[in-house]
Amino acid sequence: MPRSLTLSLVAAALVLAGCANLAPAYERPAAPVPAAYPDAAPESGLAADMDWRTFFADAKLRSLIELALANNRDLRVAVLNIEQARAQYRVQDAQTLPTVNATGSGTAARTPASLSGTGAAITSHQYSANLGVSAYELDLFGRVRNLSAQALEQFLATEQARRTAQISLVAEVTTAYLNWAADLERLALAQETLRSQSESYRLTQTRVELGAASALTLRQLQTSVESARVDVARYTGQVAQDRNALALLLGTPVPEALAPDALGDALNALPELPAGVPSDLLLRRPDLLQSEHQLKAATANIGVARAAFYPRISLTAAAGSSSADLSGLFKAGSGSWSFIPQISLPIFDGGANQANLDSARAAQGIAVAQYEKAIQTAFREVADALAQRSAVGDQLQAQGALVQASGEVLQMSQARFDRGVDSYLDVLDAQRSWYAARQTLIATRLARLTNGVTLYKALGGGWSAAQS
Repeated sequence: MPRSLTLSLVAAALVLAGCANLAPAYERPAAPVPAAYPDAAPESGLAADMDWRTFFADAKLRSLIELALANNRDLRVAVLNIEQARAQYRVQDAQTLPTVNATGSGTAARTPASLSGTGAAITSHQYSANLGVSAYELDLFGRVRNLSAQALEQFLATEQARRTAQISLVAEVTTAYLNWAADLERLALAQETLRSQSESYRLTQTRVELGAASALTLRQLQTSVESARVDVARYTGQVAQDRNALALLLGTPVPEALAPDALGDALNALPELPAGVPSDLLLRRPDLLQSEHQLKAATANIGVARAAFYPRISLTAAAGSSSADLSGLFKAGSGSWSFIPQISLPIFDGGANQANLDSARAAQGIAVAQYEKAIQTAFREVADALAQRSAVGDQLQAQGALVQASGEVLQMSQARFDRGVDSYLDVLDAQRSWYAARQTLIATRLARLTNGVTLYKALGGGWSAAQS
């Protein structure tokens, strides 16, 4: 084949390579959720625009989150997964360009006299040096490009998975810190109750010895003391478990200086969050972006499967120098070249190509369903958090009033017992009610704080570009 004709064919093939792409055009599926949250106020702004350093006001908590981001093993694996996916994409993307290799070889062979045509032994030498392209595929139907696009989308999905892991880690550290603070407050309340009841028990015991109080009253008071002692032991163990759980998230022991005191004012400084509209989640939540990238990868894979029905053309070419003597390898007249185009046209494969295409289409359908389910899940998480936000506020106000009323009932019951109007059993009931109301108040305050963290996470907050 004349060289000019060969070059013309190659140029035409390269032009055609950019004209065909058998992958279907990607269109984002419609979000299968309502246009507005059922319990959202008309607020503006987005939680994802608020960095966690701004959202969390407690300095100790911010320091703990920094430790977790630096040492948590799950997050470290997520970061390394990104590096692995990036490398895999680069490997696949490199297939869109020809691979040029330089090769050199030398051979020596001896032919015995009995096999040579001259009747004498012959020793021959051959040396060559070449620069060439090996089996470069002309991507006429987009197979290689779609493989590269698929690898890119998988890489981008892995990056979004790392963002999801970071947001979850920030929320988990915060929740563990809040639980620890709440249990410390419960422990402090139990210890306070134990001291108070123990003092009352000692005073009543003295009165019994003097004949001013009955043994029944003493035994009734003893039940309150022992109940408080049980709570002290239980919350002491729970506080230790809370510390261990937080240490696992941090990936390092919890510094003594960063232990919380209680659910104080600093922890209550979590700001109110604007909810925005459901469509914002599609652009903000990394788990939804991850699912969409996986859908795009599945779409590109259809193009790969379709290209298998069409011819594949590959080119192998080399140019260099060959000589029977090493000294003459690069002398004039030693030039050599080779050009080996190859075409492969599928004729019969037993239906394997069609099965691969059907599998790719089914995989895309699965990816669409998973993407829509991820949107629905995200919508529900935000809607649930918004519904709880309004409910827990009312509950906290009512619980505070209940604590105050229970305290007043205890004071009046104690006064009536001191005047001999009621038995000590009424005082015990009032004490238990007041103690239970205060414990519930702690739990309600914890629920309000964790609701803010949950809503922050559900709206896609907790990540900033400076940390990527």
